[in-house]
Amino acid sequence: MRAVAVLFALLALALPSATGAGGSFTVFAAASLTDVFPRIDQTPRYSFAGSDQLALQIRQGAPADVYAAASPKQAQLLYRDGVVDKPVTFARNRLIVIVPKSNPANVHSVYDLRESGVKVVIGDQGVPIGSYTRQLLDNLGIKDAVLKNVVSQETDVKGIVAKVALGEADAGFVYRTDARPVSARVQKVFLPVWAQPPVRYQIAIVSSTPRKVEARAFVRKVLSTRGRTLLRRAGFGLPPKKR
Repeated sequence: MRAVAVLFALLALALPSATGAGGSFTVFAAASLTDVFPRIDQTPRYSFAGSDQLALQIRQGAPADVYAAASPKQAQLLYRDGVVDKPVTFARNRLIVIVPKSNPANVHSVYDLRESGVKVVIGDQGVPIGSYTRQLLDNLGIKDAVLKNVVSQETDVKGIVAKVALGEADAGFVYRTDARPVSARVQKVFLPVWAQPPVRYQIAIVSSTPRKVEARAFVRKVLSTRGRTLLRRAGFGLPPKKR
């Protein structure tokens, strides 16, 4: 029974989720923030998924009050079009490769992912983790060789984590913060610092929200000393604190 419970828990990582106490306002946030945002504030109703998917939903009128993305791209496009107020960078991250604990493909370096038969999972090109992965592989000069071994492209980082943790892939590119919840089931393969793309998270208030007071309060909590401490404990990097 325990194995079944673990299986369902890992599968849940792959699905967009809505959590919270049914509060008076809603936060749309990147899937990689699933564990840390509720620690910062349990009040909102959260919807976690790929940043691009959430941005599209907001454009289509979904009832979001705050938007937090794993990349400046979507936040800045929404700001350009007047959909959100000016975004603020609140966290940073890095990419790593994770492999199943048993490591059946004997992956010990990112360069091993070029070998024939290695099953690699990455993010879809439209989501931040997919874009960052391609940038990193390009920086390393091995993009084409690794992409030919890709067996699945996921819509958010939790889908990648779940497939590797369940042994459905030999390796996957994720944020380092996403490996923590499944550390008992995966091994980490660290990537060269010089090849890392700058991973920046941005948060913005949806311009049309009638809940400006609550939304501003939430953003203040994320940017507060306590919010930054919780982000750091979760493995995120932090931008310099504005005075």
